[in-house]
Amino acid sequence: MSRIPYSVQKFQFSIAEAIPPLATLVNRFAINRVVKRARTRPHPLSTERDYVSWSGLTDKRWSARHLPPQTRDNLPEPEVLQELFRRREGTQRLCPKSTCLFPAFAQYLTDGFIRTESEHLTPEGQDPKLHLKRNTSNHDIDMCTLYGRTPAQTDALRLKSSDPGLKGRLKSQMIGDEEYPPFLYRDGAPDPDFAVLDPPLGGADQSPEKQAKLFAVGGDRVNSVPQVAMLNTLFLREHNRLAGEIEAAHPDWDDDRVFETARNTVIVIFIKIIVEDYINHISPLPFTLRADPSVAWNAPWNKPNWITTEFSLLYRWHALIPDKIRWGDDLHPVHTTFMNNDLLIRHGLLKGFAGICATQAAELGPRNTAEPLLKVELDSIKQDRFCQLAGFSDYCNYMSQNRPVSFRAISSDPEVSDALARHYDGPRDVDLHVGLFCEDRVPNSPLPNLILVFVALDAFSQALTNPLLSQHVFKRSTFSAPGWSAIRQTQTLRDVLERNVTGGVGDTFIAMTRKEWVPE
Repeated sequence: MSRIPYSVQKFQFSIAEAIPPLATLVNRFAINRVVKRARTRPHPLSTERDYVSWSGLTDKRWSARHLPPQTRDNLPEPEVLQELFRRREGTQRLCPKSTCLFPAFAQYLTDGFIRTESEHLTPEGQDPKLHLKRNTSNHDIDMCTLYGRTPAQTDALRLKSSDPGLKGRLKSQMIGDEEYPPFLYRDGAPDPDFAVLDPPLGGADQSPEKQAKLFAVGGDRVNSVPQVAMLNTLFLREHNRLAGEIEAAHPDWDDDRVFETARNTVIVIFIKIIVEDYINHISPLPFTLRADPSVAWNAPWNKPNWITTEFSLLYRWHALIPDKIRWGDDLHPVHTTFMNNDLLIRHGLLKGFAGICATQAAELGPRNTAEPLLKVELDSIKQDRFCQLAGFSDYCNYMSQNRPVSFRAISSDPEVSDALARHYDGPRDVDLHVGLFCEDRVPNSPLPNLILVFVALDAFSQALTNPLLSQHVFKRSTFSAPGWSAIRQTQTLRDVLERNVTGGVGDTFIAMTRKEWVPE
């Protein structure tokens, strides 16, 4: 049976979208259909034990599991499989749909929400060898990248002033006429005012010049690349802008109330962007999904969040990063951008966004990861094995997708399917991580099929269950009149940028979807 052309589907859905009650019903149906593909939380197992226990049901330092652990024999060495990911020199494949704003936002989202424990954050008394089974997430979308993971970190990042015009602000600095987070280093050494923050991952290995421009931020990965620092800077400005408006509307409020109200607002704005900008970019549907909190209010899947070990693994989207990324008028080799905030500071926020949005993302899939990022693929395969994850085929079945009956059913590329056949005894033996990224990309989406299904499941079941969106919390008084207005006026990152750069965005192209994209 031939597939209905995208243009025809778009026309059909446009009729539904033009009728608000019908659009609401279609939106509710689409979200529930996606979320009900898999078992609802709480999951019976975590990575702590391979049987049900009280701590396994309550100790969220351990990642949850969708499927029980499996012992799998006769698997190829991870180093052999790494070659399935290596980008051939001069042959990078580009994603027809995505700009580099898409992987930048994905990294910013996951660095704050899906946090496998880093070795340098292993708590005292815990076995460091088990860090890949644990996490440092708060399990809710809380923008800890901006506000910190703990109350002590939040306090260190706040200005905490009762002076008129300064209530509720986060600490910041002006460089020229642009607002940025404060620097982490002072006079060549870490600023003691920020000693409680998680040290930036890899920061100690950088040159003094790079260290001098690392920002004091809530997340230990925010400084990893300037496009992630760019997004954090945008939300810092939005928080402080909102704090100013909220204080003006409520001059009797103290610093704490202004801060908390601005934070409430920024978190909900971020969730709206996740659904209405990011997920709509990922979705192959011609229907525009909306972040309607009421969808979750009485839904059976509205359960407390708990990040799974599978979700932390499937978000390794390093193949999306092209060999070179645009900053200003120049293309920079990707390895030169690592922990290089000078690129952002030198060009400013608007030009930073413009350059990223003018850079086409690479295609997510096999044989397309840049050399400087290849080690992450190897480490991901090792994490898959260490956590004893079930095979790719089992997860297809779990998510109501067809099990692959052959290697060609995973990848239509003969070179990839033949390589899988050389390494594995059969399609049911393929590792989850390998199968996720060898599978064919879905038409009109930047993602392969099983990744797309998992991301959609968790995006809705974990974003729309945020406490700020609950039935008795999601109302104007929680956010104040200025905050409520900002929430209602936001659908995309472009909307937030428009409010936070001098003179607005103008006709600068800002989007995750390339303006040249043509539906397949």
